[in-house]
Amino acid sequence: MNFKDYYTVLGIDPQADDKAVKAAYKKLAVKYHPDVSKHDDAEAKFKEIGEAYAILHNAKKRAEYDEVRQHHLNRSQNQYANHAAGSQDWGQQQSDPQTDQEFSDFFNSIFGGRHTGFDPHGQYQGRQTQPAKGQDIEMEFPMFLEETLADTLKPVSFTLQQRDADGHIVEHPKSLKVNIPAGVANGERIRLKGQGGPGQTKADNGDLYLKIRFAPHPLFDVDGRDLTIVVPVAPWEAVLGTKVKLPTLTGHIQLSIPANSQSGQRLRIKGKGLLNKKQQGDLFALLKIVVPTVSDDTSKNLWTELAEKNTFDPRASWSK
Repeated sequence: MNFKDYYTVLGIDPQADDKAVKAAYKKLAVKYHPDVSKHDDAEAKFKEIGEAYAILHNAKKRAEYDEVRQHHLNRSQNQYANHAAGSQDWGQQQSDPQTDQEFSDFFNSIFGGRHTGFDPHGQYQGRQTQPAKGQDIEMEFPMFLEETLADTLKPVSFTLQQRDADGHIVEHPKSLKVNIPAGVANGERIRLKGQGGPGQTKADNGDLYLKIRFAPHPLFDVDGRDLTIVVPVAPWEAVLGTKVKLPTLTGHIQLSIPANSQSGQRLRIKGKGLLNKKQQGDLFALLKIVVPTVSDDTSKNLWTELAEKNTFDPRASWSK
């Protein structure tokens, strides 16, 4: 990209005040507006004068631009002097794409985020990268429910990508041992400071965030800190009551099912759910009456006898 003289673009003197800058821009903007202009290159010209106005209308940007412009003029004068003196390098110096590219980079850096500049003697310093913190990384981290009840040391493996000196993307695998605190919640983010992407120019590395995801459990459904387990119950167990060996996250307990229990009834077992920072949730046993398949005559006769002697009508409420 070649050097652009924004004063020439707007057709004003370098000493023009802000009022003159505005007036010149307004006049040219009307002339080259793509919606009304019939010039073949109206859109490009409109962008160019917009760029010139954005810089010259801003006092800080204008001062920086003037420094660049002066450097460019000095360089051009030196080239002319070399040519007048018969320098054999004139042809190469006349076309100096590297330097022009540096100017372009300079504009991008000043007006777009990177730093370049001149030393006290007016020598161009080339591209300098601003300190920039490395990229933060977030990754899903599966946990079994049982692992959340105590502090757990877990391995974490991931791959960082960064560019080498030639601009190629290089992958760096990393492995860590991470202490996951007891009571961690589903969806919670754990920050590992400085384990993300590398920072630039001595800036801090980014951070790694582990987003906790509970792995589905074959027995328990999770509702916040509470757990629910479905307990199949035979009809006679529901009627007469019984004790069942109930699994929990830490082992088994004896659960008493009272007589005349109903399907869908929930029994609360306090303190057998998941941990949080203050207390432990509860476990709920959801009763589900399961009717056996009757295939032998003996069982069939017993069910028949029960039906004949019992007046229970499960649909009695429909007649009310």
